[in-house]
Amino acid sequence: MFADLKNLDVVREGPVLHVAFDDPDNGNVVTEPLLDDLLTVLTALPDLSDVRVLVLSGTGNDFCLGGDRREFTAMVEEDATGEGIRASGDKARRVCEALSASRAVTIARVQGQAVGAGVALALHCDLRVGSEDSRFRLPELALGLPTAWGGALPRLLHEAGAARIRELILTGRAFGAEEAERLSVLHRVVPADQLDDAVRDWSKPIVRRSPTALRVTKALLNSYSAGTRLADPALLDAELMASVIASGHYARSVARGGA
Repeated sequence: MFADLKNLDVVREGPVLHVAFDDPDNGNVVTEPLLDDLLTVLTALPDLSDVRVLVLSGTGNDFCLGGDRREFTAMVEEDATGEGIRASGDKARRVCEALSASRAVTIARVQGQAVGAGVALALHCDLRVGSEDSRFRLPELALGLPTAWGGALPRLLHEAGAARIRELILTGRAFGAEEAERLSVLHRVVPADQLDDAVRDWSKPIVRRSPTALRVTKALLNSYSAGTRLADPALLDAELMASVIASGHYARSVARGGA
C-alpha cells in the first residue's frame, strides 16, 4: 500500500505499523516530500482499522536532524514574502495534528539526535522512548526563527512546563535523555539495543485493547489535555514563521552561519 513512498520505510507487523524516516545520509531531515509522505500514511490510517499502534522512528544514527535548511533557504530565495514557508508550515501543522489525533496509539522511537522539527514530530506522539545517548535541541532562535513549527511550542509548554522550556528555547542548548525524561519529552530511557524491546513492551498490551475503547480514550485524553491550555496558537505557526522570514532576519542569520 505504501510501496511508492520515497522518504519513508513503512513496514506492517499485524496491528503495528512501523514508519521510519529513510534518509540516514542526511540525518533524516524534514523536507516537503517527507511531509507529503507522512500525510499519505496518516490519512490512510482510518482505512487500516486493525492498525492499533504506529511506531515513528528514524533509520541510521539519528532520529531526525530537523528541517532541511537548504530547502528552507531555497523557499526564502524564491519568495522573500514567505509564502512558501507559510504553505510548508501549514502542512507541518497538519502532519503533527494527524499524529496526535490518530486512532492508532503513536510511539516515537528516538535514537541519536532529535533537533527542531524532529523534536516536534516526536512530541506529537502519544508515547516516547529514547536511547540513553539521545540528545535534543531547539535551535530555531539561533537561526533567526521563532519556535513555530507544527504546534511544537504549546505542546512543549503543556508537557514540560513553561519555565524549563523558556530556558531551552532562549539558549538553544542541547539536552540529553535523562533531562528529556525529567521534562516528559521522553517517557522512558533505555540502552540503545533495548529500544525495540521497549516499543514491544508498550505495543503488546495496546493491541489487545478494544479498538472502540482505545479510540474514545485517545479522544478523551486529547480533549482534556487541550482543555488545560489557556490558548493553543498552533494555527498561527505558519503565519508567524512567514512574517519573520519576510523581515529578512533568517537570511541574515544564514549568511552569518548561525546555528
